[in-house]
Amino acid sequence: MIKEVRPTTNRALLALFSILGNIKDKNFLDLFAGTGQVGREALKRGAESCVFVESIKSRAENIKGKVKDSIVLSLDIRRAISWLVKREMTFDIIFADPPYNAGWCEELLTLQNLDKLFAPDCVFVFEHSVGEELLPPENFEIISERQYGQTCLTFLKLC
Repeated sequence: MIKEVRPTTNRALLALFSILGNIKDKNFLDLFAGTGQVGREALKRGAESCVFVESIKSRAENIKGKVKDSIVLSLDIRRAISWLVKREMTFDIIFADPPYNAGWCEELLTLQNLDKLFAPDCVFVFEHSVGEELLPPENFEIISERQYGQTCLTFLKLC
């Protein structure tokens, strides 16, 4: 059974890009892309590129139909990270919106080679439920955390 997609709320989306500020010429990675809404917004706001990662093939195909000149990977997150690392791709902004209450708050930041995707001064934005506590590993520092209804946006950097 495929889980229902839970797009980022408009309020959280507007806040996200307000906090990020000018993203012109930045490389953006949209993990757990769902509808691709966040990555498409990044492109509209001037991001140089966006790579979308969505494991559900029908959703990935839907994103491909809405974006041109972007990489859309229909892979499990672990395989996607490996694919990107092999191609030595790095990103200025990484946005992750995994399914809520599925254990990603504990697992995502510890995935092998995730840190190799970080360009210097990369900002990692983790969207999660306010009911989930995000305790990042020692090599990550929380730089900001904002709550919008039941959604929490946590901004992190590598130490």
